[in-house]
This record gives sequence, C-alpha cells and structure tokens, in this order.
Amino acid sequence: MSARSERRTVPLSVLLKRELANEKIEKPEVVVVHGQASEDKKGEDFTLLKTERQRVVGDGVSTYSVFGLFDGHNGTAAAIYAKENLLNNVLSAIPSDLNRDEWVAALPRALVAGFVKTDKDFQQKAQSSGTTVTFMIIEGWVVTVASVGDSRCILEPSEGGIYYLSADHRLESNEEERVRITSSGGEVGRLNTGGGTEVGPLRCWPGGLCLSRSIGDMDVGEFIVPVPYVKQVKLSTAGGRIIISSDGVWDALSAEMALDCCRGMSAEAAASHIVKEALQAKGLRDDTTCIVIDILPQEKPPPSVRTQKKPVKGMLKSIFRKKASESSYIDKEYLEPDVVQELYEEGSAVLSERLETKYPLCNMFKLFICAVCQVEIKPGEGISVHKGAPNPGRLRPWDGPFLCSSCQEKREAMEGKRTADRLGSGSD
Repeated sequence: MSARSERRTVPLSVLLKRELANEKIEKPEVVVVHGQASEDKKGEDFTLLKTERQRVVGDGVSTYSVFGLFDGHNGTAAAIYAKENLLNNVLSAIPSDLNRDEWVAALPRALVAGFVKTDKDFQQKAQSSGTTVTFMIIEGWVVTVASVGDSRCILEPSEGGIYYLSADHRLESNEEERVRITSSGGEVGRLNTGGGTEVGPLRCWPGGLCLSRSIGDMDVGEFIVPVPYVKQVKLSTAGGRIIISSDGVWDALSAEMALDCCRGMSAEAAASHIVKEALQAKGLRDDTTCIVIDILPQEKPPPSVRTQKKPVKGMLKSIFRKKASESSYIDKEYLEPDVVQELYEEGSAVLSERLETKYPLCNMFKLFICAVCQVEIKPGEGISVHKGAPNPGRLRPWDGPFLCSSCQEKREAMEGKRTADRLGSGSD
C-alpha cells in the first residue's frame, strides 16, 4: 500500500480541539452579558438571543453574539418566521473564506440581503402578518444593528452619552419615508372616519400600516419595504450598555429615562426594571419587551456603579468622534478609553445603493449568484442591480452584483417601478 493511500484526513472538530489544547485560540476580548423581560398584551413580541457563537476563519476561531427583537402585528407568523430564518439568511450572504476584519466589513451588506430574502420568502407563504425587526450582531467591540419598524436600539458607552443605533420608521415621525412612499405612487394620510374627520397616526394606503418598513405585510402594498437601516459602531475597550426594546417601552420612556432607571443594575435586573417602569407610566397597552446587553472587557466584571453620563448630543453625526491619538511612550494600561467610532451608516431603501460595487471585498458577490437570495444564476440571466438605477455614475447595466429574475421583480415593486397587487386591509 502506498504512503499516499495510508494518509487519512483529520476531521475539523479534531483539529479545533488540538488548536484549543495548544492555546492557539484566543479567548474573546469581550464579555457579553444580557437580560430580557417582557409583558404580553397580544403575544406578538419574539426575541432571539444567541451568545458565544463560533465560526472558523482563516486566522483562527472568531466568537460573535446575536440579538433580535421581532414585534409582530396582525398575527405572529411573520415574527416567528423572521426569528427562525433571518440569521441564516444573513450568514449565507457572507462568503465563507473571510478573515475576521473582512467578515465584520461584510455584515452591513449581508444584513440588507438577509432582510430582503426573509421578506421575499415569507411573502410567498401568502400570509398577511408583518413584523418590525431590530437585529444586532456583536463581534469583538464592533456592534452592527439593522432595523425596520419602530423598535429601537440605544447605546450608552462607559464614557457617557447616548447613541441611537436604529431608525424610527413610523410615518408620523419620518418625513423622508413619507416622501419615498408618495414618490413611488403610494398615499400617506390619517384614517378618515367620514365627514372629513381624520384620526390617528399617519398611515400608508392601501393597507393602513403606520410603518414604512417591515418584514411581511404583503396585504398593504410593496411600498412597505424590508430594506433595513444599518449602523455599525466600534466601542472603546471600556465597553457599554445597549437597550433594545419594542414600542411598548419607547411609547412610555425616553432613552434617558430607560438608562437612568436601571443604572447600577445587572443586565437581567435592568431589563425587568425598564419594563416595570414602562408599565407604571402607561399601563399594558401593547406587548412590552426589553433586552439589555452589557459589553465588558474580559477582565472586568459587570459594574455595580456606572460612570456619570454626559448629555445627549443633538445631531446624529456629531455624536461620534474620531479615535483619540495614542502616545507611543504611554503604557496602554494607563490610557484613557477611546470613544465610540462610527464605521458605517446607511438607510436608503434603494437596493442599488445598498448593494453597490464599491466595497473592500472583491469576492463579496460571486458572478453567477443572486446578491439577495444566493441562488445560482445561469450565465446571461443575471440582472445587474444597477439596471435602471437613478444615479448609476460610471457603472454600466452589465456591472455586478446581479439579481435573479424574482429578486429583480421584488426590487422593482419596492421602488415603485411596476404595479403590485395590493389588498386594502387595515393593520396596526
């Protein structure tokens, strides 16, 4: 028997165990501690909590955590479906051969693809429910949040201040979304009770949904899109606290109130206390859910006393400052903590702007793979995401990335470029 035939392949699990035994896998540099609490009115809020998930990368093993809040309406089907499928759809949009930094850089675009695919697949089930989604991935000190709807995510770093990591897609408060819908052929207005009397919040018609973005909601027209607002920030090595809550909390408490009422508490106690404060303020009018996440240095236990907070910055852009320069002769142990850095922010609902070609990864989209649903496309059948784009610049219609025909139809419907079938059914 030849020497080559005597060789046997070693399972990946065995290799990983050997690496761990040799201490070649570095311990996570951060500790992620979380707590959750909820009070149900309709039973349509769902959460996803996954910590210390590992993936093998070219330069070792990386650990990340995932948190999601799904606030359903008109039933639970969309919220449950998104909870069960969104993470896999996001991960499938990321190439498997990326190192840690490339993987983090790929997240914003993969989140867009994952949200759109989840919505497209759910709508094929012909169910009329919908859901808001606030979805967060933590990798090291980098926090990436994607959101549609009116659940919110806020950050208070250890240095103080409040950072808003999600967007509010209520039509009542978002003028840009009202313009987008009316420009695409939809209508925005209040419920008309007859005789010219209008009541309640602004809604999108047909359908009557008061949100401009969600997953599902096939019965309210395709002006309601699943393309998420995405923000990616890098915390300092001092860490911070993040609160993700449904509108049952934010209709009762401001960001400052939510953070102040739980200062000094553990994440578990903080989540319960925030829900309690919200119920005391407004009562149980809606499902009220809260997730609290503390991101801490590996050697630092959960703090019992938080540092004094700084006032909230007025402008969204001005709340992020550049990383302070470090003096080479000062020991890092005695340096003041860096401040939060903004790495990425985009909220456009136009896919050609969210799946643009300019990107640090040359292999982000394979030539014959749909950029949204990841199905294989036969040569010549792919449709460039830039086809018909309002501002293509130097890009040509045959420049990638590409969409399959069904995803192109979905894109055209979202952007008001074709007439979509709509049923005028009211939703909350």
